[in-house]
Formats: sequence, structure tokens, C-alpha cells
Amino acid sequence: MSIQVQALSKTYEAQRAVDAISFVVQPGEIVGFLGPNGAGKSTTMKMLTGYLTPSSGTATVAGHDILTDPMAVRRSVGYLPEHNPLYLDMYVTEFLQFAGSLHGMGGRTLTQRINDVVDLVGLGTERNKRIGQLSKGYRQRVGLAQAFLHNPPVLILDEPTTGLDPNQLADIRAVIREVGKDKTVLFSTHIMQEVEALCDRVVIINKGQLVANSSLAELRTQQAGELTLLAEFETDLPNSSILTTLPGITSVTPVGSGQYRLTALPNTDIRAALFRLAADKGLTLIGLRQQEASLEALFKELTQ
Repeated sequence: MSIQVQALSKTYEAQRAVDAISFVVQPGEIVGFLGPNGAGKSTTMKMLTGYLTPSSGTATVAGHDILTDPMAVRRSVGYLPEHNPLYLDMYVTEFLQFAGSLHGMGGRTLTQRINDVVDLVGLGTERNKRIGQLSKGYRQRVGLAQAFLHNPPVLILDEPTTGLDPNQLADIRAVIREVGKDKTVLFSTHIMQEVEALCDRVVIINKGQLVANSSLAELRTQQAGELTLLAEFETDLPNSSILTTLPGITSVTPVGSGQYRLTALPNTDIRAALFRLAADKGLTLIGLRQQEASLEALFKELTQ
């Protein structure tokens, strides 16, 4: 397991910022780490990267214990903090040479690796500029480049797409997806579309406590109090109330030409009954699909 967290806690005097959370991130997974502001995401990430010492509990990263072997953890992790710390007077290439030297890299190996990560994150046209001259989006790319530079097996990225415009967002998502093919990635974000586009699983915390740890499909199934289906007929029904006779249906709402939203009890399968009803009434059914709850709605449900 690339990241294993066991009963990890962080307390500041009377405030319990992280409250005995446990989760695992397997090698090759891209996991979204979600929660409202102040939930404890950044605190957890700082503990996993050795910047903060836990009050209790423990964790291992790439097989190294964060308490007993913190330097090995740091060598194994590429970390982009929430507030991207950069030396604004340095040139982009100069900064990456400095970052590489901290990892014991040098010579042609470092030069080639810098060229590779500059191309990877799309910094080619900006590589000879001072960091202070760059836009916020390009500064974020510099932060990502330093996180990838030493080719670590684990990436921990705290709000990696902050400040990016929609085009840059798409580029960085593609980068994360590409590097995630052979690395473990744990990243936090408030952009739900990003999670749905990138993540194998999500871990959600609220007020320091774990409230969800599952795949998106499992999360939707676990949180669904009712099932929502959309039935589409060739024409409007003369009387939509006939759909309430189907087993498990609790409500029927017309939503468009020939379209009806059916609310059903969980684990209800109305397909056979609906087809029989349509045949008996001489109706032409042209579509039936389940409408899944949005990740944003599930997030609100879990964290409010």
C-alpha cells in the first residue's frame, strides 16, 4: 500500500483538527481528498509529508513510517502545498535546478529531467522567465514541476489546479492522469468535475472526521435514499398517474415531452413491469435510465 493512515489525529490545544481518521491508497490509484474549508485536509497532508507531527496515530507512505523514518517519506513524495512556496526572484529553470539539488540530483541527469517536466506541465515558453513575472496559473505549474522532478512514487497535491483557467485546468488534469498511470496520487480539490474526471476513489472528511471512503459508484449507491429514473415515451401519456401503479414507485413528475421522472424505493427494478404496462396500454416506450445523484449533492449531504 502506498499510503496507509491509521487513527491519525492532530490536536491544537482544545481544537481537534484531525480526528482519528484511517484510510488506504493503493499503488496506482488517483484518490480525491475532499472536505469543506477547515475540515482538516491540509493538516492531514502536512502530516503525511512530514511537515507536521501527529498528536496520535500513525501512517506509512511508500512503506516508510512518517514518525520513525520521515526523511525516507520525504524522498518518496512529491508535494505541492496549498500555498505554493516559490522563490519569485529565481528563474524557472534555476528554481528547478535548486529543487533537484535538494534531492541529490545533478549534471546531465538533472538537466534532462528538468526538460522532461517542463514539457510535461507546459512551461516551455516560460522556462527562462523569473517566477515573479509569471501568472498565478504558470506559478502553479512550476510548483507541479518541482513535485514531479525527482520522479517520486507518491504525489500529494493540495489544490493543484488553484488559479488555472479552463484551458489550463484541462491541461493539468491530463498531466495528473498521465503521471497517475504509474504513481499513487492523493489530491485535494473543491472542483467536483475534476474528481469525477480523474479519481478512482474519494476520501471525504468533515470537521476532522472521516465521512466517506469509497469509489464514486459505491458512494452514490450508499447515499441513495431513493432511486430516480427517467422514462421516455414517444408521446405524452394521456394519464401519467398510471405509472404510479408500478411496484415501488413513490412519485411521478412530467419533465418534458413524453418524459417522466419516476422516484422509486431503493433496489427497485421496474423494467419488466414498465414494459408490460406499455404493451397493455399501447404505449411506445423509447427510453428508461437511472439518474444518478451528482457528486456535488452527495458532498453537501455528507458535510452539512
